[in-house]
Formats: sequence, structure tokens, C-alpha cells
Amino acid sequence: MTKGTPSMGKRNQQTHMRCRRCGRHTYHFTKKVCAACGFGRTAKVRAYNWQWKTIQRDRRF
Repeated sequence: MTKGTPSMGKRNQQTHMRCRRCGRHTYHFTKKVCAACGFGRTAKVRAYNWQWKTIQRDRRF
């Protein structure tokens, strides 16, 4: 298998679809988990402090 043009034609499988909870195109078909909000893994919405800058942390929600 080469790394060039013939390999580009095999890139036709989808890994993510639109999430039912957050609406973003990050729900994984195989894992059944949303990479953005955590739907399918937990009832809590996936959120980390490193997602926002320090000055915005007080008004993120």
C-alpha cells in the first residue's frame, strides 16, 4: 500500500455523525459516544476548565 493518491480513494467511511444532545458532528458511530458533550458515556455534560480561557471562566454558563 502506498501513501499517495491511491490511498485517498479509500477515505469514504464515516466515523462521526450529528449528536442528539449537543447537535455537533462529534457522535462516534462505533464507540456510541459523543466526543464533544459525552453523550452515551455519562448523564453529565462533558466540560473541562481547559476548554475556556481564565478570564472567561466566571461567565461560561
